[in-house]
Amino acid sequence: MTAFAAKQTSSKPLEGLLVVSIEQALAAPLCTGRLAEMGARVIKIERAEGDFARGYDDAANGESSYFVWTNRGKESLVLDFKQPEDAALLKRIVSKADVFVQNLAPGALARAGLDSPSLRESNPRLVTCDITGYGEGAASALKAYDMLVQCESGLVSITGTPEGYGRIGVSICDIGAGMNATIAVLSALALRERTGTGTGVSVSLFDGAADWMTIPYVHEAYGKGAPTRQGVRHPSIAPYGAYTTRDGRDIVISIQNEREWQSFCAIFLREPDIARDERFASNNARVQNRAALDAMISAAFAQVDTGEALARLSESNTAFGQVRSVADMAEHPALRTWPMRVGDRELQLIAPAVRAPWDAQRFMPAPGLNQQGAALREEFACAAVGEPS
Repeated sequence: MTAFAAKQTSSKPLEGLLVVSIEQALAAPLCTGRLAEMGARVIKIERAEGDFARGYDDAANGESSYFVWTNRGKESLVLDFKQPEDAALLKRIVSKADVFVQNLAPGALARAGLDSPSLRESNPRLVTCDITGYGEGAASALKAYDMLVQCESGLVSITGTPEGYGRIGVSICDIGAGMNATIAVLSALALRERTGTGTGVSVSLFDGAADWMTIPYVHEAYGKGAPTRQGVRHPSIAPYGAYTTRDGRDIVISIQNEREWQSFCAIFLREPDIARDERFASNNARVQNRAALDAMISAAFAQVDTGEALARLSESNTAFGQVRSVADMAEHPALRTWPMRVGDRELQLIAPAVRAPWDAQRFMPAPGLNQQGAALREEFACAAVGEPS
């Protein structure tokens, strides 16, 4: 074991497991990054020029925000599996691995004899995870960049305002695929505990996005049609949207039942009789008369400053959320951050969403390109079991 690997925190659920990943960009690195946070040792295989996400930006003290987020705690090895010696090295490393993850173009590894079924054949306990854009069907050749998948899956068609489409503001299809891959790998590891045998799992960006589109799909296929673009409003609940205070802040409110509506009318609007107006007496009626409803509520918000609006909403027990900027979010009282060394500075990065007893409270740094290359080549120089030396 290298000195780097020995530093991994003990008492984590995946302690002692080896993950090998031929990965780039976001989906696969996010998956293996989560596995690293759970204690797995992750060896990241990179091409000579490195994971192209290294060059996406320089926001993290001169390094890519994408890269430092998804690659902390890994080891980097530059390797060209098209070269016989490097292909043999990769096979030796994978022969010792518990998990193999890849998100290369469809067929790239198969042409080199390194596809998942072949790797599992030589290492029956190996769990393999293939991440693609559109699976292996007729659409498999399509480029699968995040915004393109948002478009192809219909997400863009229901996002934005009535006047124009909107992209979801983060790479949600990549992120979703990475999280689905993490679930898939953990499920396969759990199955291996019972059977002793690894298995192959796969996810695609499109499948994940399509899964999230289930409700609009059902409305389109079996209901009265998919919801239209609503901006910061809910297509089937009213009032559920953004309203602007006198001092220019936007606040989203959500009324989920008639008790809440009556309380909102009495305490926030200070007109309890509105709750009995037949135009607004039920959610369906409010949705049908949304224009009049929104005009009335907007007028009430426009008469009060943010502080007064929040006080009235709290008093009426109305669910609300302020529309915050990223700068506002960075100061949010619920935000948890952990330190991570990036170059010569310690940055405060957002802590993982899962809170668990094995939390480290500090991130290991993301590796430099081929930072552990020499040590890894030495560690895996010996022939694997059954391979001539």
